[in-house]
Amino acid sequence: MLGLLEKLSYWEELTSQLALDNVDSDQILLMNSITWNIYEILLQKFENTSHYRFKYLEGTLEIMSPSRRHEFDKKLIALLLETYFMETGIDFYPLGSTTFRREVSARGIEPDECYCFDSEKPVPDLAIEVVVTSGGIDDLLIYQGLGVQEVLFWQNNQFFLYSLQSDKYNKISKSTFLKDLDLTFLASLILSGEKPKDLILRLREHIRRGN
Repeated sequence: MLGLLEKLSYWEELTSQLALDNVDSDQILLMNSITWNIYEILLQKFENTSHYRFKYLEGTLEIMSPSRRHEFDKKLIALLLETYFMETGIDFYPLGSTTFRREVSARGIEPDECYCFDSEKPVPDLAIEVVVTSGGIDDLLIYQGLGVQEVLFWQNNQFFLYSLQSDKYNKISKSTFLKDLDLTFLASLILSGEKPKDLILRLREHIRRGN
């Protein structure tokens, strides 16, 4: 455990410098043969910082230091989705980057954003993941073990939506929770480069005029 903490301390120093040098690349550290107990110890150690995100899958631990671009995109997506929820009268419960974990399936994750609909539940109905840098743990394998019904990825300037059906994720084009949400239009807003305030106003207008 001491050796692991020393490695993390060095990685903290490195990622702090890289964050200053490169705002468009997430920094990812992968470690194998990590016990569940060590994973929980690390969660406790870093519970008061938002600089790192932890994922755990059957002994493999991923620690990510999100880039400025990552944080901007995930916050913008959350603002637009929550505008959609309010405009269409959807009851939602925002759970942000809450840590969800299940020891029996050896899985844990902190979504970029996540929501329950109609009522608050032990796991979210919809999880949002922004992928800036590839090469980490397969998020869908974690979410599958947690029982999250839908996962929405923002990657390569596109949305990809997956639905859990018979213990397997299938790619879908429309959310079962948000049937009228036009993901293509949502992507076009994000890529327009306009100010967030103006994007929210455009989305409101789009919804109010019936798409």
